[in-house]
Amino acid sequence: MAVSAIIIILAYLIGSIPSGLIVGKTFYGIDIREHGSGNLGGTNTFRTLGVKAGLTVTLADILKGTLAALLPFIIGSDLHPLIAGVVAVVGHMFPIFAGFKGGKAVATSGGVLLAYVWPMFLVILLVFFISLYITKYVSLSSMLAAVAALIYAIVSGDLPLIIVVAILALFVVYRHRANIKRIKDKTEPKVKWI
Repeated sequence: MAVSAIIIILAYLIGSIPSGLIVGKTFYGIDIREHGSGNLGGTNTFRTLGVKAGLTVTLADILKGTLAALLPFIIGSDLHPLIAGVVAVVGHMFPIFAGFKGGKAVATSGGVLLAYVWPMFLVILLVFFISLYITKYVSLSSMLAAVAALIYAIVSGDLPLIIVVAILALFVVYRHRANIKRIKDKTEPKVKWI
């Protein structure tokens, strides 16, 4: 029990690392919370600081989820890796190191799935980029990827995976509720690099 508690605390702290804030302030002297959507995730970093910074932040956010989900294996615990992963996603959304205002859960959720079932990660990545190519909306592509992940989980029959992916998909859709309204109003920004 004590080991599981340590893992959960570590997973939250790992998830709380504000990659966008660190990259923006360290290398560009910019607090990305004061620009664009004000979000700490990869999408706002792309828009505010460019492709190099956006890729760096997105990769870092993915790896946060992957590392957190691998903690039970690394430390040697029977805690389910998806539990640690979900805690990291919560940390990403509500980071203690950035005033509890974080990202939208997409990249870190993907990182959790990368650690637990990497073929699913590849499938949702493919869905994301196909959707992004067609629609040019990062937000819509993120939500469609979440739906694809849920379908994959249901087909797999892995009950813990189904439950966790359903939770992560709800996180993603809920965190994009403002984007959904902007898509309906046709005011959601489109990406120009794909």
